[in-house]
Amino acid sequence: MKNILFIAIFLILGVSVAFGQVDKEAQQKAIEAQRAEMKKLDLWVGQWQGSGWIQQGKEKETFNGTETVQRKLDGLALLVEGKFKNKEGIVTHETLAVLSSDLKTKTYRFNTYLASGNKGEYEFKSTADGWQWGIQFPGGSIRFITKLTDDTWFETGESSQDGGKTWRKYFEMSLKKVK
Repeated sequence: MKNILFIAIFLILGVSVAFGQVDKEAQQKAIEAQRAEMKKLDLWVGQWQGSGWIQQGKEKETFNGTETVQRKLDGLALLVEGKFKNKEGIVTHETLAVLSSDLKTKTYRFNTYLASGNKGEYEFKSTADGWQWGIQFPGGSIRFITKLTDDTWFETGESSQDGGKTWRKYFEMSLKKVK
C-alpha cells in the first residue's frame, strides 16, 4: 500500500512539473511574439524635435518641443514622453504614453497621460503610410494621424462632429529625429 501511495505522489509531482514547464515555455513564446510585434515600431525610438500649431478656439497657437521614445521592459513596450512650449516658453502640452502589443486582440494599445489630468487607452492602428489613433465622445470624435520616416515625424489632429463624414484639422506637428 505504501508503494502505491509513493508511486501516486511521484506521478502527481512529475505531471505538475511537466505542466509547469509547458506553461513556462508557452509564456516565453508569447513574450517573444509580443517583442517581435513591438520591433515593428522601432522607427519611433529616439529623440524627436520640432514645431507645430494647435487651434482650440479662434487663434492658432504655435509651439516647439520634443518627443522622446524609449524601449522599455526589454522591448515589450515603448515609453513616449512629449513636452511642448509656446512662443513665450510656457509649457502648453506635456504627455506621457505607453505603447504595447496585445496579442489576444492582435492590436497595439496606446495608454496616454496628460499633465492636464486627462488619460485614456486607445487602439493604435497601422495605416498605409503610418499610424492612427483616436478618441470617441458623445457627439463626435478626434483622430490623430502620424506619418513616419527614418528622420521625420509628421502628425495631424482632426475632429468630427458628424460621425466622421467631415473632419476639421486643429493640430499639426512636424518633428525631426535628432538622436
